[in-house]
Amino acid sequence: MTVLPITIWGEPVLHRRAAEVEVFDDELRELIADMFETNDLANGAGLAAPQIGVGKRIFVYKYDNEDGAPPSGVLVNPVLTLSKVSGALPDPDEEVEGCLSFPGCQYPLKRAEWARVKGFDGFGQPVEFEATGWFARVIQHEFDHLDGKLYVNRLIDRYARKAMKQAKKSGWGVPGLTWMPGVDPDPFGH
Repeated sequence: MTVLPITIWGEPVLHRRAAEVEVFDDELRELIADMFETNDLANGAGLAAPQIGVGKRIFVYKYDNEDGAPPSGVLVNPVLTLSKVSGALPDPDEEVEGCLSFPGCQYPLKRAEWARVKGFDGFGQPVEFEATGWFARVIQHEFDHLDGKLYVNRLIDRYARKAMKQAKKSGWGVPGLTWMPGVDPDPFGH
């Protein structure tokens, strides 16, 4: 397994819809293994293929949950069904999200409290489960990456302005920027 560099906001692959996976082969399973290894070393709750520069509809997650889903897994070509997202303002203490591709930053974001995800594993076998609470948030966050969205694209104006100010200050928004789990300092201080 190989640890891969994580792309930072501004890398084009992060901002476009990822392509469907058409072939379930050893190469795909090797990519998935590398994604798990990278996510573990980055201390992530999840990692989508675009975050390592691969424009394919794949994400891995690692999150202990009470929903009966495996504590870690992969979704290839996932389809997501969500409950309605509340129109209330996000709680700045309880609903704060971060992203490995917007490293070191965290902002409040309202998400659906329930999600059903259907997809496939690395062998093309069906995978389906429901997620609630923070686990649902993890699934939504990773799924968004497959559609070319980062959580900062969903922030309310007040937090979106702060995020864009931080991106500018950090020099993000251009292609070619990455950070390397296990080599570079953990941006979230784990």
